[in-house]
Amino acid sequence: MLYFIHGTDIKKVVEKAHGLVNAMLVKKPNASLFKISTDNWSEETLQELLVSQALFENKYIVELSRLIDSDDVKESLVDSLKEIQESENIFIWLEEEVDSKTLSKIEKFAEKVQQFDSKIEIKKVEFNIFSLADALGNKDKKKLWMLYQDAKKFFAVEEIHGTLFWQAKSMLISTKTKSATESGLKPFVYNKSSKMAKNFSPEELLNLSSKLISISHDSRRGIHDFGIALERFCLEI
Repeated sequence: MLYFIHGTDIKKVVEKAHGLVNAMLVKKPNASLFKISTDNWSEETLQELLVSQALFENKYIVELSRLIDSDDVKESLVDSLKEIQESENIFIWLEEEVDSKTLSKIEKFAEKVQQFDSKIEIKKVEFNIFSLADALGNKDKKKLWMLYQDAKKFFAVEEIHGTLFWQAKSMLISTKTKSATESGLKPFVYNKSSKMAKNFSPEELLNLSSKLISISHDSRRGIHDFGIALERFCLEI
C-alpha cells in the first residue's frame, strides 16, 4: 500500500507525512518503522521491505523521503510501484517537486496522493537557501549561524540539513576526483566546491559529512532535536 505526499510547500509535506506515520504507529503499535532517504538508500533494502513482514505485526511502515532527485533511485521506485501497491507493508512516500510523467505513474498505484504547494518563487526571493551552503564552504560559522536563524522562517529543518549535506558532500567529492566529469557534479558546482574545499583539511571534510549524517540519523531515533543539533553544528564548523 502506498501513500504519496508531495508539493513545493515542503514544510507542510513533511508535517503531513510524519503525521500519517505517527497515526499508523498509533493504530499498529507493534509495527516496525523504517525510514529510507538518500543517506541509507539501497535497492536491496527496498526489495527486502517489499516482501518482509514484522514478527508480531503483519506490516512494516516504511517512510520514503525525498529520493526522486536521483534518476537511478527514481527509476527503481517507479519500476517497483506495482509491488509497493501489492505489498502487505505500508509505504509513505514524501517528495518536493515531481515531474508530471512520474506523478502520473505514481497516481496509478497509490492508495492516496496529496499535494501541498506554496508560492515557492516568492519564498526563494525572500531567502536563498544556498547562501547557507556558501557560508559552510567559506567556513564562516558566524554567518552560517545567522543565516540558519533566518532560514528556519522559510524552510523545514530537513531541507536546510539537505542543503548543508549537499555542500559538504560536493566538497569532499571534489577532493577525490580530477574533473567535473569524473565527479559527476556540474562544472560550476565542481569548480566552486573544489575552491571551498581548500578551507578545510581532509579530516575536517570527512568530519563535516559524518556529523551531518549522524545528526539526521540520531534525530530520527529520538536521541536529540533535529533543529538544535543542526544549530550546534553551525557553531562548530
